[in-house]
Formats: sequence, C-alpha cells, structure tokens
Amino acid sequence: MRDPLFRMALILGLLSAVGPFAIDMYLPAMPMVADDLGTTEAGAALTLTSYFIVFGLAQMIYGPMADAMGRKLPLILGLAVFFLATVAASFAPDIRWLIAARGLQGLGAAALMAVPRAVIRDKASGPEAARMMAAVMIVISVSPMLAPMTGSAVMLWGGWREIFAVLAVASLLSLALVIFALPETLDPAARRPVRARAMLSGGARLLTDRRFMGLTMVGGFGMASFFVFIAAASFVYTREFGLSATGFSLAFAVNAVGFFSASQLAGRLAQRFGMDRVIWLAISGFLAASATLALIALLGGGSLPVVIAGLFVANACLGLVIPTAAVLSLDPHPDIAGLAASLGGTLQMLTGGLMIALTGLFLENTATSMVLAIALCAFLAWLSALLSLRGDQRQIV
Repeated sequence: MRDPLFRMALILGLLSAVGPFAIDMYLPAMPMVADDLGTTEAGAALTLTSYFIVFGLAQMIYGPMADAMGRKLPLILGLAVFFLATVAASFAPDIRWLIAARGLQGLGAAALMAVPRAVIRDKASGPEAARMMAAVMIVISVSPMLAPMTGSAVMLWGGWREIFAVLAVASLLSLALVIFALPETLDPAARRPVRARAMLSGGARLLTDRRFMGLTMVGGFGMASFFVFIAAASFVYTREFGLSATGFSLAFAVNAVGFFSASQLAGRLAQRFGMDRVIWLAISGFLAASATLALIALLGGGSLPVVIAGLFVANACLGLVIPTAAVLSLDPHPDIAGLAASLGGTLQMLTGGLMIALTGLFLENTATSMVLAIALCAFLAWLSALLSLRGDQRQIV
C-alpha cells in the first residue's frame, strides 16, 4: 500500500475507533453502573442497545450528507454531538438518563462509521480497498484490547463517570484530527444534493441487490455475534468465572487479538484466492468454531479456558469476513458510496442491537447462553453468505 493511503487509513482508523472505545471502555463498569444506579443487568444492557440502535439509524443521515456536503463536515458534526452526549452521560442521575445519553452518543458516533467507509471507496477499490480497510482494522482492533483495560485503570482512581470524561477528551482530539489532518476526498463536482427521490431510488436499488443485501447481513450477523458477546461478557466473566475488572479486560482482549491478526491477511488472501472464496471459507470456519463451542458448553465443558480459546478461533475467522464483505458490498456502487455505506451500516447496527434485545429476552447472562447466542448469529451469517454467493458457487469452492 502506498504511504499516502496508509496514512489516510491510519487517520480513518483512529476516528473509527472512537465509537468502539465508547463501548469497550465502558464494559468493565457495567456491573458497577447497575449497582450505582439501582437497576438490573438487563437495564444496564439497555445502555448498549440504545447506543447500537441509534448508531445504526443515524448512519442513514450521515451517508447522504457525506455525498452532498463532502466527507469532512459530517465528521465534524458527528464528533460535536458525541462530545456533548458524553458530557451528559458523565452526569447521569439515573439509568433512563444514561440510556438517553448513550443513544445520543450513538447519534454522533454514527458519522465515524459511515463516512470513513465512503472515504475508502473514494480512494480505492477491490483488493487495494480491502488492504486499506484492513489497515483501518489494525487501529479499530486495538480498541477491544486497550479500551477495557483503560476503563479498568480509570476505575481504579475514579468510577464509571470518569470513563466518560476520558471519552470526552478523546472526542476533542479526534475533532482536531479531522479539521487539521484529514483531507477532503470527494470532489465538489461529484457531490450529489440530498433529494428524497434520489435517496429512495438509490435505496431501492441497494435493497433489491441480492449481493449487497446478502453481504451486508453477513457482516451484520457477524458483528451481532460480537455485540451479543460484549453485552454479556462483563457479567459472565466477572460473576460466573470470578474475574476482576482487569482480568475481564485481559480475557476480552484475546478475542481482539484473533480478529486483528486475521484481518491483516484479508487483503492478501482476497488478492490471491478471490474475495468471494475468502468470505465463504471464513464464514464456514466461523460457524464451525461457534457451533463446536456451543456444543461443548451444552455438554458441561464450558470452562473459562475453553470459552476463551473457542471465541479466539471464531473471531479469527470473523476477522477475515468483516473487512472483505464490507468492501465487496460497496464495489458495484461507487456513484452512491455514501448511501450504500450508511444503509449497510444501519442494517448491521440494527441487526446487532436487535439480537442483543432478542437474546436477552430468552437467555441469561451465563457462558452457555452466551455462546449459544453467538452460534445462532454465526449460522445466520453463514446462511446470508450462502444466499448472496450462491450464484458463484463454482468460484468459491
């Protein structure tokens, strides 16, 4: 990858990591939040659900805005909203306030998910874009390794409210990065005014595109598996397995290592074997690893080392799927890249938020129920890949 592209990928990765940091730094504190605000584990989990759902819906705002106004202005507006919401969360007097503030955080952070993908599409396509996306994943993948440990460190001298204070500072630094270091990548001549008819036409085109929808849901159910994990992991690791907040952070980081390591191979493997084949083999491996772990847990063998090892393998497979599917879904739609990125992000975040809510209704925060929910997401992701790639079976087997 050329140096200018790597530099831009690094900037985009730092911006894209703000949203995951807002999730992952907060995870060790969820039991404390539940106790401090006098709510249940399910009530504390709603702070994640509200974040994901608004995060998903708001991408439909930023995508068309990025196509009409360029890439920088939506990022600036999103970071401003994120900063104000983060300050509000730090002063939350009850769980309802915190749920609302987390939703507003999602509203701001959505810009940092939708717009960078459109920037990548502006600068590259195909395997080169996959390599650029993988470079972004380098930075994003550090978040699950560092953010929980950072949150645990903050809790040692403060509490969960101080975590939001740190996030507020991070959002201001990100704002400076956008203003002074990120170039505008959309030529004014290529900008498309926001028109309802054009959005409806573009949306209809995307929603009826089998590959776009299938690949989007491959990523959506893959990400949903991780969302289900992060909603339950702090309670499972600290209460069922007896880990401290720091111990939980280290166990949580193992998943990120698997995802991060594999994601760096995505571009090279896609160039060598083809993007469809990489997705198909990786999603099949994700299903096999998740189903095997669920079976072991049902048979009573779901110890802490087994759960950590099984999730490591599953997330390594997922690390090949997410960047490759994201690039492949956008490739046929360069003229509406912003809308495609935002619609794809919306569908994926809504899928994750709804899976948290649905599995929370039927499953308890135990290791067995957690890995069963992850296996369900893996099966749905595999089914989406089967349906979206079925016309290319000769190329992927």
